[in-house]
Amino acid sequence: MDGQDVTGLMQQIGARARAAAAELAFAEPEAKRQALLAAADAVLVRQEEILAANAEDLAFGTAKGLSPAMMDRLKLDAGRIGGVVEGLRAVAAQKDPVGEVIAEWDRPSGLHIRRVRTPLGVVGVIYESRPNVTADAGALCLKSGNAVILRGGSESFHTSTAIHACLQDGLRSAGLPEDAIQLVPTRDRAAVAEMLRMVEFIDVIVPRGGKGLVGLVQAEARVPVFAHLEGICHVYADGDADLEKARRVVLNAKTRRTGICGAAECLLIDRAFLAKHGPVLIEDLLKAGVEVRAEGELAQVPGTVPAQPDDFGREFLDMIIAATVVDGVDGAIAHIRRYGSSHTESILTENDATAGRFFQRLDSAILMRNASTQFADGGEFGMGAEIGIATGKMHARGPVGAEQLTSFKYLVEGDGTIRP
Repeated sequence: MDGQDVTGLMQQIGARARAAAAELAFAEPEAKRQALLAAADAVLVRQEEILAANAEDLAFGTAKGLSPAMMDRLKLDAGRIGGVVEGLRAVAAQKDPVGEVIAEWDRPSGLHIRRVRTPLGVVGVIYESRPNVTADAGALCLKSGNAVILRGGSESFHTSTAIHACLQDGLRSAGLPEDAIQLVPTRDRAAVAEMLRMVEFIDVIVPRGGKGLVGLVQAEARVPVFAHLEGICHVYADGDADLEKARRVVLNAKTRRTGICGAAECLLIDRAFLAKHGPVLIEDLLKAGVEVRAEGELAQVPGTVPAQPDDFGREFLDMIIAATVVDGVDGAIAHIRRYGSSHTESILTENDATAGRFFQRLDSAILMRNASTQFADGGEFGMGAEIGIATGKMHARGPVGAEQLTSFKYLVEGDGTIRP
């Protein structure tokens, strides 16, 4: 497809999305709920078709030489398809945010003012290999009354197309415009460049992927962006940590799924913890098959690999973790401020004051205490699903669910009221 064809295609998609958004803005909550439930049913019915499409994508990924972590992101099985179905149903069951009164008040002038939630309009989602994003993003945008243009990664092209067909089934069954959820039908990278310039059609871009993708979007987008930077997530084991809790959380944070943005990429160990318990956390990781890139005293632990300077502030998305010793919570805070990406950090401590200091002095989108960073997920936060984890500070932060995909407007009522 040449550049002119891609431009024409994207202009058509944009115009159809804008028209669909105008209808969705006042669509009945029940229609949106029914569309999502029907889409969930369609995913179950078409499960074999989706798995066959995924097999094609996995073969493409193998030929392309994707890393094991990227292949894990791409792979679907019956369990993960079940998760897609559950996510669609969970979003369907949520309260519809559109029209919710956020605040209301009366003025001495006689005006009654309400601030109510309203859709953003058209959302563009650009993502890489995870095909479940097709369902999550489609569902959340529909629930929040937004039309969405989905541009999935070339690796997940067939799987995303199969899942998108299920979303279309749901829209048709509920009498909603099929253009409410559109999937860019080409692997041509020129489509991404077009989306970033489509200010007349797209209200916000959500990039969901690695540093390269997000950097490209932030550098070239003329459309506003909800930044989803890399997940350089830290776990800090404080001197007052409970040993068994710490061992459990550190292993889970790194090894449960290494290819997600909530996977821990750096372990910070308080010097007091090391003096009390020794290198047990490092030894646990090594036994689990994790490559530990350590510096300082931790580099003396047998089996570790000497850390290079660029191992800190790096998203491995693999069975690799950077590790270093810090002097107390202030040392951890300083390290995270220097190397973090404002995504998710966890402190392991039984000391309330120390936890409070960690929470107060760090400004990542998600801060946790005695919990695995793998919980950095909209589904785990009760949002049903997420369109991404926003690491910026404007409008949305942390998991972006249906509510975060709305803005607001003011409804002002008077009774022949005039301003003196």
